[in-house]
Amino acid sequence: MTFRPRFWPTVTTALMLIALLGLGSWQVQRYSWKADLLEKLSSRSQAAAMALPNGLTVSEDLEFQRVTLIGTYLHEHEFHLFGRSLRGNPGVHVLTPLRRADGKGYVIVDRGWVPFDKRSATERSAGQVKGEVTFEGIVRLANGPGPFSPDNDPVRNDWFFVEPAAMAKLAGIDALPNYYVLSGAANVPGGYPVSRQWRLDIPNNHAEYAITWYLMALVLIGIYIVYHRQKP
Repeated sequence: MTFRPRFWPTVTTALMLIALLGLGSWQVQRYSWKADLLEKLSSRSQAAAMALPNGLTVSEDLEFQRVTLIGTYLHEHEFHLFGRSLRGNPGVHVLTPLRRADGKGYVIVDRGWVPFDKRSATERSAGQVKGEVTFEGIVRLANGPGPFSPDNDPVRNDWFFVEPAAMAKLAGIDALPNYYVLSGAANVPGGYPVSRQWRLDIPNNHAEYAITWYLMALVLIGIYIVYHRQKP
């Protein structure tokens, strides 16, 4: 048997091999990123709750940190965050500004999930808690839109990502911080919104994905060799 590579099959194989190896390496990086994310989520969300930070800006070191909130909701200025589901049921998350009891401004609270037929506040009036409330939650950074996120539509109150500056303007608030808080409030009157909308069992399958891409690269090399082997 002789090995006689041909020009165009070699070029095509080389390009495909580079792509497969690149995808495998990307998944290895994603595995490390996800592992670090899960470690932060687990340790910070289960640690003792700290006081809500002061100021309008917090660093990544506080993301997923458990915090204690005390304040009063501004229910008349709630926002509806789309693209959310609960156990496969579509709906929205209700985001409401909270006036801090310590007099240090406001913060957006993701109160949790409601189905579309409960989107209107009149359909869940029991859950519009009045007066001062105290509860715990988890800090999330408002990182802006994803690569495929639609534009927010403030007129229709359709939000696809948390946008503190625009929300503050609509609510007549001077400023909102660069983060929001996922509510962990228990026993919400009427059952809605459903709080504690965070997961601690997020899968990390990127190692399996990386192995798949690398195996496909090996198969491609094998096919290339067999294809170019010829009898003398």
